[in-house]
Amino acid sequence: MNENTTVESDSKESHISWYLRGVRRCFSVPGLVLVSAFVGFAGLAREAGLTLPQTVFMTGVVWALPAQVVLIGAMIAGNSLIAAAFAVALSSVRLAPMVVALTPEMRGPRTRKWVLYALSHFVAITSWVLAMESFRTVPRDLRTAYYTGIGTTLVLVNMGVVATVFLLAERLPLQVSAALFFLTPIYFLTSLWGSARERAGHVAMVLGLLSGPVFHLILPGFDLLAAGGIAGGAAYIWHRIRLKKGADT
Repeated sequence: MNENTTVESDSKESHISWYLRGVRRCFSVPGLVLVSAFVGFAGLAREAGLTLPQTVFMTGVVWALPAQVVLIGAMIAGNSLIAAAFAVALSSVRLAPMVVALTPEMRGPRTRKWVLYALSHFVAITSWVLAMESFRTVPRDLRTAYYTGIGTTLVLVNMGVVATVFLLAERLPLQVSAALFFLTPIYFLTSLWGSARERAGHVAMVLGLLSGPVFHLILPGFDLLAAGGIAGGAAYIWHRIRLKKGADT
């Protein structure tokens, strides 16, 4: 009985230890960039007429920053609740591939499905990049604890940042808010380029950057899906042809 108690205690300590490592992982350049972006968002929310509780609640529940911006835009435009919900859901479709890629890496032999469903709420650009960069060094059965540390820390810290900046937003120039908000896509672009394991990833990014403005003119509202699907598909075909040529030689 004492041995079983010791094993359970060690397991609990391991989960807590890796949870705290996930917390510490957030205090890095990516975390700082995300905080800077939420500084800009807090100013935007205040200018849009949202209250402090509404802004903090939106940060915790919606979480993904682009989806929050879309929601504020729908509110300003006076769209209906259904239209606003559809717009937010459509803007979050881009997160589906991240969830699909992250879940198998995070699932352990005894991981319950509801845990994965709950942790998928935290999937966004920064948490996804931090996790995918670190999972190789994290034991598989402790990855959920590690990612819980990342996800909860990012959400809670940025809820606090949003609340603080919201109260001080009058002193922050609009140009500074916009510049800080722009840091997140810049960081995401450079992180994806550096972490790409295959040359096809670089090809997909270049094609996406080139085709994005074109589809924005042709298919406004669906430009991201169109550019991503076509650029990604073309990069995959290029990758398969390249592999086939390598096998033939």
